[in-house]
Amino acid sequence: MSSTVGSGVPAGPSTGNSTAAAATADATSLELALTNFWLLICAALVFFQQCGFALLEAGSVRQKNVRNILLKNTIDASVAVAMWFAVGAAFEGSGVCSGNAFIGTTGFFLAGDVTSRPGYLSRWFFGWAFSATASTTVSGAVAERLRFRSYVMYTLAITGLVYPVAAHWVWSPVGWLSPTRVDCATGERVYTFSNAVGLIDFSGSGVVHLLGGTAALLGAWLLGPRQGRYTADGTLVEMVGCNPSHAALGTFILWFGWYGFNFGSTKCFNEACMELASKIAVNTTLGGGAGGLITLTLTILMGSPGDIGPLLNGILAGLVSVTGPCAVVTPWAAFLIGAIGGTVYTFCSKFFQTKASRTAGGRLWLPRCTSEYCCAWLGPRSASWARIDDPLDVSSVHGCCGAWGLIAGGLFATKTGVQEAYNSDAGYGLFYGGNVAQLGIQLLGLVCIAAWSAAICGSLFFALKKIGWLRASKEVEQRGLDYAQSVGAGTAFWFLHGGRPEQNGSIDQSLSSSTL
Repeated sequence: MSSTVGSGVPAGPSTGNSTAAAATADATSLELALTNFWLLICAALVFFQQCGFALLEAGSVRQKNVRNILLKNTIDASVAVAMWFAVGAAFEGSGVCSGNAFIGTTGFFLAGDVTSRPGYLSRWFFGWAFSATASTTVSGAVAERLRFRSYVMYTLAITGLVYPVAAHWVWSPVGWLSPTRVDCATGERVYTFSNAVGLIDFSGSGVVHLLGGTAALLGAWLLGPRQGRYTADGTLVEMVGCNPSHAALGTFILWFGWYGFNFGSTKCFNEACMELASKIAVNTTLGGGAGGLITLTLTILMGSPGDIGPLLNGILAGLVSVTGPCAVVTPWAAFLIGAIGGTVYTFCSKFFQTKASRTAGGRLWLPRCTSEYCCAWLGPRSASWARIDDPLDVSSVHGCCGAWGLIAGGLFATKTGVQEAYNSDAGYGLFYGGNVAQLGIQLLGLVCIAAWSAAICGSLFFALKKIGWLRASKEVEQRGLDYAQSVGAGTAFWFLHGGRPEQNGSIDQSLSSSTL
């Protein structure tokens, strides 16, 4: 039956077409509005993770360094704003077809016509929240000894260059590792690699966590251990954080924000996207829970008492591991990926901290870390990796588990999952059809992201060390970075003791300047 319009005159073909076109336009407009709203909410959740990092790190360092670590956590968010506004978003691309396969070139200082493009500003905001997260992961690894000016310089580098370029490779429409790469002239899909969809890193196991974890490892290694961390014979000395309740609360905030991190990466709002987001939420939950469970179990089996520290890091390890493949794996695989992530974290943490000693045969034996068990025996080349002091295990949680997350995508990605996430059948995991090509791309992406972060951040840390700007002086480190900056002791002391501890005289100005 013909529809009628107003006067009751039967609608002709042109009227019907106009009505259908108007309805389609309205639906498209509504979907764009909902997509923008979805991205803004998820970006706010990701930014809320800054609170989690601040609490986790403040609770994990000693009381004399609490305010300093909070200062660093706060300044990197502000620096990220400036750098993302100036160059970061342009280098990353923010969903715009610009630049080349290596780097974007459009949107510096939000200039030009980019702000008028539908959805650009919500993507800009979402990308900034990610860049701030990539930056702040490193602060825990270099805590209690890195000078403030050096931390600011590092933050400038990672938010302005290191992270944006890596994100462009993987998430830009023209990036050389992008699983959604297109020809900007025709809009047609482009596959850089045969039998592979591109790098499967849906929410950032590699682009965010491996990248930050690599920088953290090099920073901690070049800084050297904190004073008193090892005895004269190389035995590890425990340095307990000042407030485990803050650390636990920070971890739960991070877990909460992780949902925005992962399912926000759908970057769309319709029925199919919400089904995918629901799957991602379930997989994220399973990965985090499995990581914490297996880490605590391993810690107890290795002879250590059950402690909150390994459990919290195990949860984060599981979350990091499942972040990359969260959209393309089944729930059982997400649980297994998180559990393996907890295992990877446990052994990497012990390995990085272990004292190395030589056997009679000349091989290196790594006999103990914080508990009585054998780690491994390795060749002489491993000596340089011993005794890396990473107060929050950033290198293990984010670096090692980020690498595992990329590998897991090449093993467990299903054809259906890749189709739902990337609208492609080109790549899937080794365990679902023997696609070795996809696993190869995952390994290639792992190496390239780690090498890119190491080249820039490692060079920066090395240069700062050579000119004497990297590490605070011995006097500053002994007294505490809070005291040296004349900002007082950690808040825990104030609440517990009702006043500022005695400082035995005024603080020498040289101590204050040597921490900046």
